[in-house]
Amino acid sequence: MTVYLSLTVVVLLTALLIRKTELKSEHSALIYRGMSRQKMVNIICCLIIFVLLFSVSALRLNVGNDYLNYVEFMHLAYSRAYVPTEIGFNTLACIVYYLCGFENYLLIFAIFAFATIFFFMKGMLDQSRWFTLSFAMFMLLGYYFQSLSTVRYYLALSMAFFSIKYVINKDWPRFVLIILIGSLFHKSLLVVLLLYVIAQIKWNRFMYVALFILGCSCFVLSDFYLKIVVWLYPSYKDTVYLEGGTSIVNILRCLAVLGLTLWLYRDVVMESRTYRFYHICNVLSIALYVFGSFLPIISRIGYYLTVTHILFVPALLKSIKDDRKRKIAIVCVIMACILYFGLYMRGASADGVRILPYQTFLFHDLPLTLSERGYY
Repeated sequence: MTVYLSLTVVVLLTALLIRKTELKSEHSALIYRGMSRQKMVNIICCLIIFVLLFSVSALRLNVGNDYLNYVEFMHLAYSRAYVPTEIGFNTLACIVYYLCGFENYLLIFAIFAFATIFFFMKGMLDQSRWFTLSFAMFMLLGYYFQSLSTVRYYLALSMAFFSIKYVINKDWPRFVLIILIGSLFHKSLLVVLLLYVIAQIKWNRFMYVALFILGCSCFVLSDFYLKIVVWLYPSYKDTVYLEGGTSIVNILRCLAVLGLTLWLYRDVVMESRTYRFYHICNVLSIALYVFGSFLPIISRIGYYLTVTHILFVPALLKSIKDDRKRKIAIVCVIMACILYFGLYMRGASADGVRILPYQTFLFHDLPLTLSERGYY
């Protein structure tokens, strides 16, 4: 845990130095005056943060709930055997193994780490009104650390997060393209083609009523809806993944964000296309967690919606006009994130997460995989 705590402290302190800079001019024509000192600081700090996050992720060995499973899947994909993973993951494994001349799974994990961190960092830099707080939420709410455990899904989540700017700008070709590419590594990403399109619509009261009626129908038609999910994800059939469940913590978090949104709705959210998108994503996530508890691995759908919190919450806090209330709200958010981080790290060694103990290939060896142990 020392590695994770040290990493978190260092990158958060580094993020404090990052400020968004905008060139202001009274004239319509902007004249390039060279790189400002703050912009240079931003570049250096972002590079330091990226290298630190990437290093911890790329150097790990057998860290994460699915690490050994992925090594096994890579081996089977390279051996032209059947694997349940998507074609993008399998193709990447075959290409890397072929070019390296041996089963270099470390390089594949490094590639996933690089892409995942890049899309999250780029998404925050491009879209967040307050990068430092967005990045703090990214770290303290466990997005980075969970990416060590669930590699394919968090690559997909990072690409969904990055694609939000295309949805808001109605750049549909780029949005669809990045989602289709990401779905080659985790097909659950395709769900945002529906969710994000719905969230960018300007909702009226009848749409909220329709969402409530649809949610209530889950209590009656849950078996029917579950059959649709199994048809879409046949690999879930007759497995533990078909078990439902919900997250009280996520519901409370979404309700807290909703309360903050309603407080600032007329002044901040109502006339902003971007903030309305974040708001609807939050409303949809509440409906999903409350009414969709029968769905298998509900968090995999919910996180595509709640990941917008790391953009929405800092933007709302920035918009509070009363200085005293803004400071109190900021302190409350930071304390809640720290509490969540403590609870997450407390269970970081449990099955389903297993990012502790941290090990690196520099000092440890990989346990035998199923293929090496034998199937008997």
